[in-house]
Amino acid sequence: MKQLIECVPNFSEGRNMDIINQITKEIESVEGVSLLDVDPGKATNRTVVTFVGEPEPVLEAAFLAMKKAKELIDMSKHTGEHPRFGATDVCPLIPIANISMEETAKLAHKLAERVGKELDYPVYLYENAATKKERKNLAFVRQGEYEGLKERIKTETPDFGKAEFRPKTGATAISARDFLIAVNFNLNTTSSRRANSVAFDVREAGRVLREGNPITGKIKEDKKGEPLRQEGTCKGTKGIGWFIEEYGIAQVSMNITDVKATPLHIAFEETRKSAESRGMRVTGTEIVGLVPLKMMTSAGRYFLEQQERSTGVSEEELIKIAIKSMGLDDLKPFYPQEKIIEYKIADATKTPLLQKNLTEFAEETASESPAPGGGSISAYVGSLGAALGTMVANLSSHKRGWDSRWKEFSDLAEQGQIYKNQLLALVDEDTHAFNGIMNAFGLPKETETDIAARKKAISDATKNAIEVPLRMMEICASMFDWLEKLAKTGNPNSASDTGVGAICVRAALRGAYLNVKINTASFDDATFIEETLEKAKTYHKTAKKGEKEVLKLVKNAIKEM
Repeated sequence: MKQLIECVPNFSEGRNMDIINQITKEIESVEGVSLLDVDPGKATNRTVVTFVGEPEPVLEAAFLAMKKAKELIDMSKHTGEHPRFGATDVCPLIPIANISMEETAKLAHKLAERVGKELDYPVYLYENAATKKERKNLAFVRQGEYEGLKERIKTETPDFGKAEFRPKTGATAISARDFLIAVNFNLNTTSSRRANSVAFDVREAGRVLREGNPITGKIKEDKKGEPLRQEGTCKGTKGIGWFIEEYGIAQVSMNITDVKATPLHIAFEETRKSAESRGMRVTGTEIVGLVPLKMMTSAGRYFLEQQERSTGVSEEELIKIAIKSMGLDDLKPFYPQEKIIEYKIADATKTPLLQKNLTEFAEETASESPAPGGGSISAYVGSLGAALGTMVANLSSHKRGWDSRWKEFSDLAEQGQIYKNQLLALVDEDTHAFNGIMNAFGLPKETETDIAARKKAISDATKNAIEVPLRMMEICASMFDWLEKLAKTGNPNSASDTGVGAICVRAALRGAYLNVKINTASFDDATFIEETLEKAKTYHKTAKKGEKEVLKLVKNAIKEM
């Protein structure tokens, strides 16, 4: 499986688009790298670039971008709101798929060594790539910023490159780290001091404790002489307040470095509470760069729960609720396809059938092509059954007079969304399985080696073509307990919808069974066939009984209406 890493370099230029474009052109020149996002900020005079790919191409693209930044950016003339100390200020690597943090840290060291040698950059390693404990914290590494670097580099020597001040390029920090969310919370004030007060309330480091006057009083210290602090409310976050002339407002600028400890919506809520306690209001949220899908769907669920509304809605609806609840479109439009990392790296070619509209899907099925066939159609019919049941759960959750039961039906709706999505995924997977068999039969058979490889490929592909519809049967069989609960307790006005859902699920299971049977007929592993058909028969019996129970309940509900 492909190893994927993300790279998010921050360049100290956010105003001159010609310079920014020249840098990003270097990234795009590397084959195997996908440029996901370019986010320039005029007030910060900083551009956050995000790209992804396999390790070696990503390292090459990062190096070329840093080389171009060195040519084009003059730090001696740079001004901006954001802390910075170099032309390429930071360059973190983030493990995305099939690669560990330890492996990513080694890649960060490899990049840092090359930059130090070939670009003559002073390079500091931070976070998971740090060589010293204190350098895990970026704030420590960048302390004094560019203006203080000339003196500081004499005592804080870089990990790679010469310990000499480079007036034009400054220094850079390279790391391996977890996914970080860079976010700004907009306030209805122009006071950076007030924004800082909120930042101190919420960031993990909190604020320094003082004797007497909280602003001018003597700093309290512990036995080691270190300042005592009142911790903020959000673990795994860093934050400052600033005024953004471009927008004419103050913001709390936050980096969420531990999204498990503080999800995006919790950071928003804690910032909102602090702002309100100080007579201000959070008017919106600005995501810098990209955000993980889970952060958006978790936020959507959280805000729906606050309304006592069902969370068992579509992914699209959860994202919409998150956008509106946190004001992600306050300053400029928020386009999920451009701002959510999973959407940016998704390969639409892997789900061609799901990309079609209903008419196109029907026409493709009716064509002379053998795929999509009965397996894909069965999966789609099953997903419609799941969708109908989910609809009944959501209608029940929102039914007037049933407000106390919203959570009960919300949970049922969430389960329905899982069933629906599992079956939708199998629509294309079944067609891929069929194509796998066709591709295997098309392999060369010139030599003994060819013949052996072809035989194995056909066997592996056939086994997969059996397992896909068998998994379809397993999912469908497990749905009848869920449908029975809906038939018993759901909105009686939607009883017929539950019944139609059960019929669809049973039909999907029976269709999948036919696909299991036809593919086992050409498979030569007798033990596997016997075990598979036994499972299939069990699923078949479960579904037959389940459909009967659900339809019985549905008919009784209709009679009583």
